[in-house]
Amino acid sequence: MAKKKKIVVDLDLPKDDPTQRNFLIILFVSIMLGTCSGLFWITNSGFLPTANGEPMFTNLACSTITGNQAFNGPGTPTYAMNESCSILKDNPQTVVWEETEGWENVERAGSSFDMPGIDRDFVEGIVVTQPVTVTCTLSAQEPTPYTVAIRDKYKMTVAYNQGVAGVDGDDCNLFVEDLQPGERYEFGFWVDEQDQVLSNIKFRFEAQYYDGIPDNMNNKSLWLGPTLGDSQIRPMIFLNFFGLTFFLYIFPASYYAERVALKRNEKEDKFPDFLRDLAEYWKGGLSMTVAVQTLATSEYGALNDEVRKMSSQLSWGVKFGDVINIFAERVGTPLVKRAISLISEADRAGGKISDILITAANDSREIKFLEAERQRAIGSYIAVIWTSYGVFLGVIVVLAKVFIPAIADSNSGGGDGGDSGGQNIGNMQIRAIDPLFFLTIFYYGVTMQAMGNGAMAGLMATGRITSGFKHSGMMIVLAILVFNLIAFSPDLIGVQVLDGLNQSAGPYSPTRLNWV
Repeated sequence: MAKKKKIVVDLDLPKDDPTQRNFLIILFVSIMLGTCSGLFWITNSGFLPTANGEPMFTNLACSTITGNQAFNGPGTPTYAMNESCSILKDNPQTVVWEETEGWENVERAGSSFDMPGIDRDFVEGIVVTQPVTVTCTLSAQEPTPYTVAIRDKYKMTVAYNQGVAGVDGDDCNLFVEDLQPGERYEFGFWVDEQDQVLSNIKFRFEAQYYDGIPDNMNNKSLWLGPTLGDSQIRPMIFLNFFGLTFFLYIFPASYYAERVALKRNEKEDKFPDFLRDLAEYWKGGLSMTVAVQTLATSEYGALNDEVRKMSSQLSWGVKFGDVINIFAERVGTPLVKRAISLISEADRAGGKISDILITAANDSREIKFLEAERQRAIGSYIAVIWTSYGVFLGVIVVLAKVFIPAIADSNSGGGDGGDSGGQNIGNMQIRAIDPLFFLTIFYYGVTMQAMGNGAMAGLMATGRITSGFKHSGMMIVLAILVFNLIAFSPDLIGVQVLDGLNQSAGPYSPTRLNWV
């Protein structure tokens, strides 16, 4: 018995268009994410006051994590409370003092320094240790006994190590398990024998200290989030979520809508060519059904699939008038609908349909030409809008990075400003300013400028608000990147970063009394 052959038939009939459904899904998800981003921003921004002055986000999060409702109380959270919450722990920072060129021909040399850190009375019984590690390399022309030590401001030795320079295996490294914060510690070297010197001393002094401020916050109790690796970039800073909120609200759905519009435009671009070829085949004596089926093998770019669908429908006996109406609904643009409506009426009425096809093709081609001319004419204005936004963004970043900190530094000194700080010039008082306040205002202003400029650029280019929102979203992303890479530096967002241990300039010769 012969095996029956399987017949596969591809009807390729019109299916439900998922465009609107996909658009609504994307819009719903983006609104939900944007709302979450907005809530995160506003609960950290200070616009919602709390009883203890801390961000609402940390109060709610830490009360949930620890079960301690004191975070929602009127009192400022203590150091012990912060340490109990995983997002408010205070981890040590590292400061390094390194002598790469070295001290030369040393008989007795040292340098004073300050050890940063928080007052031990502030930690309320929490064990805080600030280790110090000294790695050094000594050279001498002959074996030379030496001592390396650290002593406090009362000339009492904290830690020391003794060795012999100039011999193999000498270890001059020094380790202090806990060096308490204080001023004017001394660190030095000296030889134990007269008429001997250390030819060269190189060392690296590395100290870890606690500043009492949670890692994810600054000294103004504002959420900054963790750093990105070893960099100073903080992608989770609360300000980012202001721009991200608007980006999520407008960009995903508008980008999808523009992608759909782009595909439809690509089909419209080839539609006049299809109508012209259809008219030529009709003039050649072919029926509409045969003409469409023949054109299904031609090349029409983005319109290829639509022509093949029309051919498949005609091969299964669907009337030509129904096929082109389905095609018009599937493409869904006013240009195609108008042309197909004209052709459908001509097909029902009979007569010389080729002239109608040529007229529709010319009309469609003229409309596409005018649209292209409009885009070319508006292109220069779009460039001006983007350039003006870039200039505005650059000026704002320069103000935030250079001008405002300079004013803040000049006004941070004395005067009769009281608690507010500042300086007096005659009878006029210049109040001290907070760089973070102006940085925040600048960032909000740049984001709003992105919304307005982008919407105007898109409306001028295409007349569609979705195109405008796409430009706005890209401008918001540009602002986020520029501010994070340039403006959100530690000094501007209120993060204390020590450059050194405030050590004295160069070595001096300390007294040997009480070094050991």
